[in-house]
This record gives sequence, C-alpha cells and structure tokens, in this order.
Amino acid sequence: MREEQVKPHISLLTDFGLNDAYVGEVKAVIATICPDAHVIDITHDVRRFDIRMGAFLLASAARYFPKGTVHLAIVDPGVGGKRRPIAIETARANYVGPDNGLLVPAARAEGILRVCELTNSSLMMDTISPTFHGRDIFAPIAAKLASGLKVSDVGSEISDYVPLSFGNPKFEKRKAACEVIHTDHFGNIVTNIPARKGEVLGGRVVVKVRGRRFRATLVKAYSELEGNEVGFLVGGHGFIEFSCREASAAWRLKVEPGDVLQIAKG
Repeated sequence: MREEQVKPHISLLTDFGLNDAYVGEVKAVIATICPDAHVIDITHDVRRFDIRMGAFLLASAARYFPKGTVHLAIVDPGVGGKRRPIAIETARANYVGPDNGLLVPAARAEGILRVCELTNSSLMMDTISPTFHGRDIFAPIAAKLASGLKVSDVGSEISDYVPLSFGNPKFEKRKAACEVIHTDHFGNIVTNIPARKGEVLGGRVVVKVRGRRFRATLVKAYSELEGNEVGFLVGGHGFIEFSCREASAAWRLKVEPGDVLQIAKG
C-alpha cells in the first residue's frame, strides 16, 4: 500500500491587516510555487510596525505547529533599507522574514542551527519591489523551503543577526519588577514573568505602574474572579498575565506594552 505523503505546512504572520490585497498576493505566490502547501494564518493584526508584538505572537504559536513547518513572518518597517532578509533553521522548523529580531524568540526556543542571509536571487521573484519583500523575496523562498529546499541554499550563513528578547523580570525578597510584553484582544496584560516563576508572587499582590496602584489575586481561571476584581494567572502562552473577568484589564488599569510593573506581595 502506498504511503500517503504529508503536505508541507507554512504559517503566516503579518501586520498587513485584511483590507488590502497584500495577504492574498503573498498566498498566491506560495500557491504558485508550492500548491500542496497547507498555509495556516497565525494573524494579520499585528500592530503596524510592532516587531516586538509580532515576535511574541509568533513565539506563542510556533510551538504548536508540526515539525518541519516553515514560518513566514512579515513585520518589516525597514523594508527596502539596510536590514537583511534571512532564513533560520532550527531543530524542528524553518523561519523566513526580516532580520529585525522578529523571528528570533521563536527560533531560539527551538534551538537555532543556522541563520542565512537571503542572497540567492534565483529563488526570488524576477521583479522585486523595494516596498514588498514579503511577496517578492520571503514568500517564494518560504514556498521553496516547504518544497524541500535547504536553508543552506538560500545564501551565506551569518552570525550577527539582530537579537530580540522579552527581557528578564527581577525578583528581590517580596518584590518583583517585570515588563508588559503584550495586551491581547481581551485586554489581558501579559508580563514577561514565566509560569515557573509566577508562584513566588504569592496569593495576593500590590502592583504599581505609572504612579497608580492596584491589587490582584492569584487565580487559575478567569471565572474565579468577581466582577470588579483584578486577578493574575498563567495564560495560555506560558506567562503571568493580569486580567479582569469579562472586561479589559489593560483599558481599566491604563496599562500598555512596555510599561514596567512593580509588584509586591500583599
């Protein structure tokens, strides 16, 4: 009996939105080169030019894709400038996108094997727009990687790629300082405190941010919170987040990505 061949997977994350034809054009290029590819949209609602948000969402989602997936991510405010186009090979996937840190947290979590600059022009579209490398450079190379091309064939290996980190929270006795790395669609305030360190905060905390204070209670699920109560818990992304039940904690507490939270047991 003939064994059924598994179709390649390509994930797609951009800040393009859905009002224009940009996403469709990228997918059209992929379909032309690798028609068997299963393209899965992570999101196209990354805030415009917000590399850090895109990196967080990519890192959150990438772990759930099948081994061998090609992750195509395009949040590229430096398109057409000096920033390099790159591909990253990890222990379980390949990544394609701009060299601005966007790909690095997700790739690092899987173990980076090599990073190559995209210099092999024979793999790209014949005409390259200086404003749309996503369609003319990244999409065709992602499709060809999904078809079996090796990362080592896209160009020269580099070691000076642009890093990106979500930072490290600081803990001192009964206090902690952390950064807000994301506020999601529901208004949950995602911090850079990993789940394994969240327990050191205890059951109740007092949080200071921008000269304001609020109290929060440790819970396991949003449903444990009362109507006006603020809670903190481990989100599905594996980080500690502050939340309100059926309301936006980010709006209520006037917290934005990049804010520093000073937390004390209380």
